[in-house]
Amino acid sequence: MIKELYHYRELLKSNIRKEIRGKYKGSFLGILWSFVNPLLSVLVYAIVFPLILKSTQPHYVTFLIIGIIPWTFFTTAISQGTTTVIANGGIIKKVYFPREILPISVVTSALVNFVIGCLIIAIFLIFSGIGFSLTLIVFPLVILAQYIFTLGLVFITSAINVYVRDAEYIINFIVNMLFYATPIIYSADLFPRSIAWVLNLNPLAVIINSYRDILYYHQLPNFVQLFGVLAFSIILLFIGIKIFKKLEKGFAEEV
Repeated sequence: MIKELYHYRELLKSNIRKEIRGKYKGSFLGILWSFVNPLLSVLVYAIVFPLILKSTQPHYVTFLIIGIIPWTFFTTAISQGTTTVIANGGIIKKVYFPREILPISVVTSALVNFVIGCLIIAIFLIFSGIGFSLTLIVFPLVILAQYIFTLGLVFITSAINVYVRDAEYIINFIVNMLFYATPIIYSADLFPRSIAWVLNLNPLAVIINSYRDILYYHQLPNFVQLFGVLAFSIILLFIGIKIFKKLEKGFAEEV
């Protein structure tokens, strides 16, 4: 598969560029929506939690945006990745190319938008006075864990959605529920240690906490949990590719 992807590397590159540009094609703000969308979400929660629910989290907006932007990366990749095979059905029926290019392109384009969105995080860290520390060196490792985890899921959901069209709506519902099971708008410290381990069964909780440890608290993340998520993500990616390769044989007939 790697050899085949390398052979079609130019198609992969052009498809990633198409995903990045096509998402906001025709809109007035264009790629600036990569900044505007998470900022609008942050605005809503920044009003609700500190003012209405009396949250006492210091620098809450910065705390919130460190969670919202990685979450936007995940949800964008899942929502677009789940439907990518069906959306490209016309091309699949006409031309041969490695079908793996489709989910890889979607997740990688979401990663690029995430990296752009990190500029927002940097701005908030500077103006809030939190700043940066040497723990930033671990930041790429967390990104890698999230990328592999997300790509593994998208391989599975994009393949299943071809055969079970209701999967798209079920997955969106699960993702919406997962938002509240992930410490994005609240701190994981709210839970007693006796039940906090349940929260860490969610790989995204470990990933978000790792981002916050590095950027917000200026401390190293829990490497046992982070490497556990990384190992799980690699296994999930392997399983996802196997499922995708097994189901892709019928893509042309089903789409």
